[in-house]
Amino acid sequence: MRIHLSLLGLCAAAAAGCTIEAPDFSGKSCQSPADCPSAYTCVAARSGAGRTCEVLNGPGVTEPNDGPVPTWCSDIQPILAANCVSSCHGATTKDSGRADFRLDMYEADGGVAGAKLMAPRIHARAVTFRTMPPPGRGLPEPTEDERSLINRWASGGAPFCGDGGTPDSGS
Repeated sequence: MRIHLSLLGLCAAAAAGCTIEAPDFSGKSCQSPADCPSAYTCVAARSGAGRTCEVLNGPGVTEPNDGPVPTWCSDIQPILAANCVSSCHGATTKDSGRADFRLDMYEADGGVAGAKLMAPRIHARAVTFRTMPPPGRGLPEPTEDERSLINRWASGGAPFCGDGGTPDSGS
């Protein structure tokens, strides 16, 4: 009887359009991997923060076979510029409340992580959990094709530029 009532309640919630959101455990203090959810691990990745839970390889990360691996310069930087940097994760981070990383730069600089180090988290938040950008805030969102590029980029090792150059090379 309890199972029947639980299923009935779940169906009613689904019919009402309710959603279940996965919390973000990144940055949560931890002592060992057992303190973190399954998609996270406990590491000393943030300067001065001790050990925290961080996404290292989100569920669903696969080795895609959809052509060459996208690169930061050609494919990913424009997506992040339009959807992430313009609203929260650029030089001005006041809307994100996070100053420990920026997505307008590839490499870490002065203790601030760039997109290269954040690739697993970018994948987890934009592709796996779809919690970025935060729902209901009216922020620009990547298209399904762009999410696919992010998936392939993160899965392929988050390469910089195909020619080994810089984002401005060739212009």
